[in-house]
Amino acid sequence: MLNWGVFLDRDGVIVRQIDHLNRAEDLELIPGAGEAIARLNAAKIPVIVVTNQAGIAKGYLTIADLEGIHARLRSELDKHSAHLDALYYCPHHPRATVIEYLKDCPCRKPGTGMLERARDEHGIDPALSYLVGDSTSDILAGERAGCRTILVRTGFAGKDGLYEVTPDLVVADLAVAVDVILAETEGQRRTG
Repeated sequence: MLNWGVFLDRDGVIVRQIDHLNRAEDLELIPGAGEAIARLNAAKIPVIVVTNQAGIAKGYLTIADLEGIHARLRSELDKHSAHLDALYYCPHHPRATVIEYLKDCPCRKPGTGMLERARDEHGIDPALSYLVGDSTSDILAGERAGCRTILVRTGFAGKDGLYEVTPDLVVADLAVAVDVILAETEGQRRTG
């Protein structure tokens, strides 16, 4: 039986938006994000990050750089007694300058490949889950997968103009999104 969870974009939702963040020391949590994730953890709700990382395809950072950034992210979350159950990223881009990442792949949002991978590897059904993002590509991926979508006003705040989307909710930030998720799911959360 598949479970439900919360999918989060990374940049602009959990960490401050920096175009092509390429140094771990530049990573900074958005105020309240660590605590919000800790609240999901305490409620035993799986938290899965799904993030496009086109900077790899464009040569701004390497996989090793990204691994360092994600290690820093985990360390910063740990300071708030928070953790991620999984973290997926797409290094591809259809206009890549690094040839090995030149690909229009289904994992790149608004594709649903990362959400499908979470389903296959962690038993998380996107159609039963929430997706919280700051861009129209995040929200469109969630819509395509059947998620309940929440746009946050941090990061791009949906003003990237790439796609026409209608999120289910628009809220200030991840902390408010978690308030909504916890309120909507009270009494139906699965703890197994």
